[in-house]
Amino acid sequence: MLLPSEFAALEPYSEWILATEPERYAKRLASSMPEMQAFYDAAFPLLEAAMAHLDVFDLNDLPEPEGRLLQLMFSLVMVSFPVEVWKQPRVPDSGAAYLDLIVEPRV
Repeated sequence: MLLPSEFAALEPYSEWILATEPERYAKRLASSMPEMQAFYDAAFPLLEAAMAHLDVFDLNDLPEPEGRLLQLMFSLVMVSFPVEVWKQPRVPDSGAAYLDLIVEPRV
């Protein structure tokens, strides 16, 4: 089992379990809007439960399933603006501009 049992319904979206922001961004850019919408529709209703579940653990000592759940929620954040606002994977009117994240949350 990849995720805590309460979140097994999200396992079909395990390709979104990505360790770094560049990986999550690349996945977003490589995904279609229907793919992102399906992931968002499955994961967003479980976001509050996931955060409550994760809050009982020490961030620096997460069990592997919880670490994967956190990474999956990071990916949910990554697709939220494209799904909710932009209706496209890229930031509108940004051309080829991008930012590299230097430091990430530790999982």
